[in-house]
Amino acid sequence: MIAYLNGKIVHKSPTHLIMDMGGIGYMVKISLNTYAKVQGLDQTLLHISLIVKIENQSVSGFDMYGFADELEKDIFEKMISVSGVGAATARMMLSTFRPEEIQHAILTENEAMIQSVKGIGPKSAKRIILELKDKIGKVSGDVIISARAHNTSRDEALNALVALGFVKSAVEKVLTKITAGDPTLSVESLIKESLKQL
Repeated sequence: MIAYLNGKIVHKSPTHLIMDMGGIGYMVKISLNTYAKVQGLDQTLLHISLIVKIENQSVSGFDMYGFADELEKDIFEKMISVSGVGAATARMMLSTFRPEEIQHAILTENEAMIQSVKGIGPKSAKRIILELKDKIGKVSGDVIISARAHNTSRDEALNALVALGFVKSAVEKVLTKITAGDPTLSVESLIKESLKQL
């Protein structure tokens, strides 16, 4: 089992990184939270959750999900332990909210907040709260996400949201509306705002 990867980042996007580990490039799927934390780095350590894909009762491949800190990995793994919540939905939640916000929503039984994430309906929100409330620990302090705006923010946000499963035309419409209000928003801000409106 791979616990972590510590190496050079050779490609970076809001949805995945490619890391060079001794001449081998590993593609690691990431959340927006992790993207924000590694944005200015050329090298990083990611805590890895390995998801094995099973088709017709045999292994058909695997996906690696990487996290900048252990708390985010822990939340991800607890989320996918809930019946009906897959890795893509858990990553979507961690791209919409910070790990501490998810913990707080579960502990305070904030179904509306959990349901606001694409792919989570009323039944799933109730199940997440019921199954995880006793497993989720309380956290103190805040994680500050720093963001740098640049000219390709809109394109990066568009690509990331399409990769997360949203329809391109719908994403473009929302991004146009958001950038009309503030054209200087960072990739992270654009994606977070779009997730609220899609």
